[in-house]
Amino acid sequence: MRLSSIAFAITLISTSEISLAAPPPLPTGLEPIISSAPALPAGLPSSSAPALPSGLNKPKSNAPTLPSGLDSAPPLPGGLESGSSPSLPSGLGSAPALPGGINQVEAQEADQEESFSLFNQDEPFINVEGFWDIRGGVRTQNDPYEDQFSLGETRLQIGLQKDIGPVAINIVSDFLYDPIALNQHVDLQTGNGWVDLREANIAFSPLDFMDIKFGRQILTWGTGDLIFINDLFPKDWQAFFIGRDLEYLKAPSDALKSSFFSDYGNLDFIYTPWFNADRSITGERVSYWNPMLNSLAGRNAIIESERPDEGEYALRLYKTIAGNELALYGYYGFWKSPLGFDVNTGLANYPKMRSLGASIRRPVWKGIANFEAGYYDSYEQGSGSNPFIPNSEARFLLGYEQEIVKNFSIAVQYYVEWMQDYNGYVSGQEKIGQMVTRDEVRHVLTNRLTLLTHQQNVTWSLFTFFSPSDVDAYFRPSVAYKATDEWLLELGGNFFVGREEYTFFGQFVNNNNVYAAIRYSF
Repeated sequence: MRLSSIAFAITLISTSEISLAAPPPLPTGLEPIISSAPALPAGLPSSSAPALPSGLNKPKSNAPTLPSGLDSAPPLPGGLESGSSPSLPSGLGSAPALPGGINQVEAQEADQEESFSLFNQDEPFINVEGFWDIRGGVRTQNDPYEDQFSLGETRLQIGLQKDIGPVAINIVSDFLYDPIALNQHVDLQTGNGWVDLREANIAFSPLDFMDIKFGRQILTWGTGDLIFINDLFPKDWQAFFIGRDLEYLKAPSDALKSSFFSDYGNLDFIYTPWFNADRSITGERVSYWNPMLNSLAGRNAIIESERPDEGEYALRLYKTIAGNELALYGYYGFWKSPLGFDVNTGLANYPKMRSLGASIRRPVWKGIANFEAGYYDSYEQGSGSNPFIPNSEARFLLGYEQEIVKNFSIAVQYYVEWMQDYNGYVSGQEKIGQMVTRDEVRHVLTNRLTLLTHQQNVTWSLFTFFSPSDVDAYFRPSVAYKATDEWLLELGGNFFVGREEYTFFGQFVNNNNVYAAIRYSF
């Protein structure tokens, strides 16, 4: 007997709209075994029962046995009894249990209490994370202006994070021990001294389409890989050249960042109330070309500079359209490195500068391509002819990145600096004292090779800068081994070559170094 036939019969029996006045005649042969028909529900007279479908009046011995408990099973939706439908997987027949036996009302009340609570008891009072890092480096040649050891420090970073209602509080600070830092006064702007405050900010969303982040923070945008056109936030070039972790290339900014979101586009507006300069080469850790001395210099000629007491503004308008990441940029402030010189004070300075730029990033073939451009307007009076003020520049970048085979990727870039009002001399600080000629257009090619091995626990990397116009180059090889989730070991180096000592990379030829590091993260 089909289960659907049983269901149909039971449905007919239980239907209250069936006429009980005159039952239809039974089929031939049914009368002798009428007593074997299934019992009708209580309350219905047997004489008024409707006819059963053919096959139900067969002798009881020939009828299939119904599943146990069919008569007492509660009706399922649509009048079907439990025995007439396939069994559901375990647990689907009832609502899932709430944690800890909490019923629905209690769960809703608990959610409401948690949403209004400033301190969630299920989470730590303050989230703490950080690392302990030990690094040492040595120069591979003698530098008459610097120590033989290029790097020797231990660093403890502690990050504290707490959400209080809709407000997120974030503090990250580094505590540094090395011979140079111990002899310096703490200066949070330059990063000198035994403490470096990396972040100290609060973030919240006053409106559904608006985010606010106020305080010390790390800011970055643009599409370049270690080449920055429209990213005019401070960098730490000393850390970059001596072998500190790559995260320290980005120096902190003291800023108010406002972000606005809409279907038409997104806008970031950043206001820095006081100028945040690059942590540039000064001679304390890295030797450099000094045009006043017409030679390389280091600790014998520490660069001192005066900073403007005004603020900066930066803006980015961006949107993704059909897979194209589009952005427009604007900046109003100063050159980030001390490329100017004040003959009255004898100090290097930061001339005024404003810029406009744009970028696009999109998938191309089997990789990602990017293009970025920017115009630096060095608008102080006489910038085109004054040897102590850098000239305006147009800058362009074209890049492409692709994973060639599994766990091996390559990225290439072509970068151009085109000096405006070219008069045959270099711009900025290099023009001070000895006039040195350079090309009107500076070209730089970069190449990054990255290989992951040993279940991606070992990262092999080589980053190369090469300038065919300056005839100089910079190589950054490294290998990092992630021993565990907490422990990381790293070896690397910084190597410079150049035909002339006054070119950008050529001036660092005495700073070639190798370094080793061990880090424990928590």
